[in-house]
Amino acid sequence: MKKTNIAIASLVKPHVQSLRAYEAVEIPCRVKLDANESPYSAYSIQHTAFSVRKNFQTLNRYPDPEAKALRKLLANEFKVKPENILHGNGSDELIYYLITTFGGPVLYPVPTFSMYGIISQALGEKKIEIRLDKKFDLDVEKILEAIKKYRPKLIFLSSPNNPTGNSFSSEKILKVIDAVSSRCTQYDVRSLVVVDEAYQAFSSKKSFLPLLKKYKNLVILKTLSKIGLAGLRVGFMTADSEIIKEVNKVRLPFNVNSLSQAVAVEALKDRRLLQSCIKSIVSERKRLLNEMKKVGNIKPYPSDANFILFKVVNSDKIHKGLLKKGVLVRNMKGVIDGCLRVTVGTPEENTIFLKTLKQLL
Repeated sequence: MKKTNIAIASLVKPHVQSLRAYEAVEIPCRVKLDANESPYSAYSIQHTAFSVRKNFQTLNRYPDPEAKALRKLLANEFKVKPENILHGNGSDELIYYLITTFGGPVLYPVPTFSMYGIISQALGEKKIEIRLDKKFDLDVEKILEAIKKYRPKLIFLSSPNNPTGNSFSSEKILKVIDAVSSRCTQYDVRSLVVVDEAYQAFSSKKSFLPLLKKYKNLVILKTLSKIGLAGLRVGFMTADSEIIKEVNKVRLPFNVNSLSQAVAVEALKDRRLLQSCIKSIVSERKRLLNEMKKVGNIKPYPSDANFILFKVVNSDKIHKGLLKKGVLVRNMKGVIDGCLRVTVGTPEENTIFLKTLKQLL
């Protein structure tokens, strides 16, 4: 039988045709420091609770669609009601749901987490990208001008920011939130401001969660991926119950599986292990930063996250040289040219990275 010849690309929506897929390439290496993962698992298999084990006997059943146990635990943690929390298959899925629910234009600073732009384009929504200033902070004046001109429905602010590592000025974030809140008459624009706190656990800056009581248009995103549970793919958003209600309309049923829900609940109960992992990463981040400052021909930037961005002479050559020695870091070419990004690993991994970097330079 002759196979029909169909130009598949001609059937694809124009805004998807020009889209580049997010690449998460797995490269075999001795020391993997490229993906902002925790080097530690925040769950101890030796202490697997019955509540987790029993899920293996009920995998023929669908998971709890409302993730009630997980949402109740998070509600107690954040001092909100369960109806103020929505669960997702990673925070990526929740970003997708927010843009699906409220549409665009979608405004965000650059460089930042690439999924804001990728998802906006995939859904055919207009993207408004505002460059960060020379200190990698928000350019508030340009953002306010863009708000007035484009009237965005959603504004995404990742703080601490990926890939720069710094937290944005709280004062500047508040200026943006105020500008699009019901209290502001100057701009006459109503938008949701989504503060993505994926890396907030590693920062000394306070979370914006307490401000949810003051601002109805504020949404906080968090994830378990950076603190040692990336394999679970569990994220959650906290917001006014009206926002949660609307976004829940587009949420796919059973979006977080039974095992992820059960393990997440038990892991979040073990605060000692979680805090131990985070404390170790923060300590090693400080050591890495201090040691990198001593190395010639590189400029490491201060970080509030679990990674460090650094500028280096011949970045492509250094990236390849590190990989040849079995050390994988992220090349930020095309995002912040001349820069590499290294995830904070275990003390042993960080020592190998530092030794190899010094040899190459």
